[in-house]
Amino acid sequence: MLFPDIERPTLLLDERKCRANIRRMAEKARRSGVRLRPHFKTHQSAMVGKWFREAGVTAATVSSLSMAKYFADHGWTDLTVAFPFNPREIALADELAGRVSLNLLVVHPETVAFLERELSHPAAVYLKVDVGTRRTGVRPEDDSALEALRHSLLNARKLRFRGFLAHAGHSYACRNRHCLEKVWNETATLLQNLRSRWAEDFPMVEISVGDTPTCSAVTSFQGVDEVRPGNFVFYDLMQWQIGACSFEDIAVALACPVVARHPERLEIILYGGGGHLSKDRLEHPAYGTIYGLPVKLNEEGWSEPLPGCYLRSLSQEHGVLRCTSEAFDQWQIGDLVGILPVHSCMCADSMKGYRVGGA
Repeated sequence: MLFPDIERPTLLLDERKCRANIRRMAEKARRSGVRLRPHFKTHQSAMVGKWFREAGVTAATVSSLSMAKYFADHGWTDLTVAFPFNPREIALADELAGRVSLNLLVVHPETVAFLERELSHPAAVYLKVDVGTRRTGVRPEDDSALEALRHSLLNARKLRFRGFLAHAGHSYACRNRHCLEKVWNETATLLQNLRSRWAEDFPMVEISVGDTPTCSAVTSFQGVDEVRPGNFVFYDLMQWQIGACSFEDIAVALACPVVARHPERLEIILYGGGGHLSKDRLEHPAYGTIYGLPVKLNEEGWSEPLPGCYLRSLSQEHGVLRCTSEAFDQWQIGDLVGILPVHSCMCADSMKGYRVGGA
């Protein structure tokens, strides 16, 4: 029996692939002369953070103050919380600002005023700019909002305005490299124009951009000061569909025990559902809506996705795997099936840990 110690759904991490993904992005940032500040919300692991350090990375992005505390406790001293500041967490923000270089995200002048009033330790802030995602942030053409923020930041004493920060999340709608390069160029141009407009008051303004799809597609990061991709550390089926990676780059797979077989409909029931993979899905050109693709596990890792097979539905604990007749006969009750996740960030967050392998 393969991996006899695995009893429940277990997230497998291929160290070799993961380190290769890290090295590739770090080398591109070095060639471009920009800072790589990877988003750690994908892996949330001090161990993986150590692999980044070994690749020369010294700054990180996180999605919450509690995550900032976790990585600060593991020696990271330059952290950006890439989520609009929540005033209810002022005590934790102030504690962290007293021991690390902490960068917070603001969207409104009242947040600037609150931080200026309540912080006892200095911190830096980035202004979140909406470059097309329409999630949050100031629109580049919203002159009145920008002017109000400029005025509040000019009058701040405890806060240092570090620059403009954007996440081009609309890049996830792309399906080819040309589209990704277009989103990158548009994002960089919007932020460069803002920097020029504010240069007289803030001559040291930086541009910080994120998102794995564009950072994976472009050959150079010139024109910005730092990049903050996160998902690239593991990649997933969503990034494969966008064109940001190949199957060989996906560094995680969920090992799921087979608990039932239904030959009349060529479906296998896995112990591995929405509580493990999340319910993120994508539209596959051949299979329609899928929640993951199966791979054959081995001691060194796993195969490419098995043709004609896909995870067609999830409930909390169940995964329903549609198979070809050939693939169906390969798996018996108690065997393990590997599932490449649609969204590795959500899968990793659900699983809370990894089994590490790979040479």
